[in-house]
Amino acid sequence: MGNETINRKKGVNVPEKILGVGRSLMSVKGFSAVGLNEILKEANVPKGSFYHYFGSKDAFGVAVLNSYFEDYLAEIDKILNQKEVTMADCLLMFFVRWQERQAFLECKGKCLVVKLGAEVADLSEPMRLTLQHGTVEIIKRIAKAINNAVKEGTLEDKGDSYTVAESLFQIWLGASVMVKLDKNIQPFESAMLTTRQLLGLSVS
Repeated sequence: MGNETINRKKGVNVPEKILGVGRSLMSVKGFSAVGLNEILKEANVPKGSFYHYFGSKDAFGVAVLNSYFEDYLAEIDKILNQKEVTMADCLLMFFVRWQERQAFLECKGKCLVVKLGAEVADLSEPMRLTLQHGTVEIIKRIAKAINNAVKEGTLEDKGDSYTVAESLFQIWLGASVMVKLDKNIQPFESAMLTTRQLLGLSVS
């Protein structure tokens, strides 16, 4: 009896299992350093199953990123759509959560944009486009939250909300890279200070 048959009998979703293993490994090692055999061994599935579901490692990388963004965007929506707090506070909570997700000691399985962005941009056009689409969706959600905060009166109107959101995303993306390089959270502290200034919030 093959591994895939055993997995099915146990009620295991084989492609989801492979994606989960790949996502975890790539968040630590990157895309190129993770070999197919390592993924298959960790997931305990045969090579034929991999190619049945994904076709190639490149296609697998796209699937991993799509899975990552699906989960991440759902988490963002949950943070930014809370009813019991103001929209300005929701935005700050989002960036606090960003810091928690991207902390250099807690990054396993969580930081694929930071981990893979620069690496795959020149290696895989499909993966680059998937990363680009996912980051645009993140920025759109930040911009929408800024607009909603302006409407409820908890933020001042600073003009084009998408431009502000894009700037904030870039600041935090850069801070995430610096945190990994420095092994220190100070870049996040600077990012939060700049965030409050861009949003017109008091700086404590």
